[in-house]
Amino acid sequence: MNTVAIHESSIVPRRVQFRHLLLPIDGSELSLKAFGKGLELAKAFGAKVLILHAVPPFNSVAFVSEILAAAELNFSQHALASASRYLDEAKALAVEAGVPCECHYAFGEQPHNAILEAAREHRCDLIVMATHGWRGMDRLMLGSEAQKVILDSTIPVLVCR
Repeated sequence: MNTVAIHESSIVPRRVQFRHLLLPIDGSELSLKAFGKGLELAKAFGAKVLILHAVPPFNSVAFVSEILAAAELNFSQHALASASRYLDEAKALAVEAGVPCECHYAFGEQPHNAILEAAREHRCDLIVMATHGWRGMDRLMLGSEAQKVILDSTIPVLVCR
């Protein structure tokens, strides 16, 4: 009779351990709820977090350039002020939770690309983000950044609603 030795580690799955979570925020109540869940996970894993706010660019038509240039500058200044406010609030929550964090913002036409690039650049191993749960025409017109992240991500994505 042949005996087969089975190593315990081949039967019992290794515990998943995330070390660096990416927590994108857009300032909405839903994104802050997902951010809170991400902080809870980070604390449980002893992980650090990267907080990211993707700033959409000012979209304009090419004509009436002087008026649009002034509007774009005003938009950019307002967007940066909002990004700073969102990130400062999120950082305060992370510090309060005892979770090490880093904050970044990125300009980009497509927020999902900024999220994926940040995950690659900072070697994150989990993305925790919100979905707005749009359906029908809203989803068709506005798209789903969470869905785009899920489809293109090489790391796990936890979507909260």
